[in-house]
Amino acid sequence: MMYISIGGEVVIKSRDLIAILDQHIVHESKIMRDFLRKTTENVAESTKDTYKSIVITTDKVYFSPLSSTTLIKRSY
Repeated sequence: MMYISIGGEVVIKSRDLIAILDQHIVHESKIMRDFLRKTTENVAESTKDTYKSIVITTDKVYFSPLSSTTLIKRSY
């Protein structure tokens, strides 16, 4: 089993990874803002203030201080 460090001392299982999104997508997309608003009970509270990307897993949504490019490289 492979794990991915997504920053802020958070590690996820690679098999649980659904999507890695750049923060700009959230700001530009009404659909993404609505999605995050509706999934607030599943949002991890780690680095919500200073995030560069959003990581969506099967059970939680994480705000990561690492760029989406860095996270994608780590997932291989």
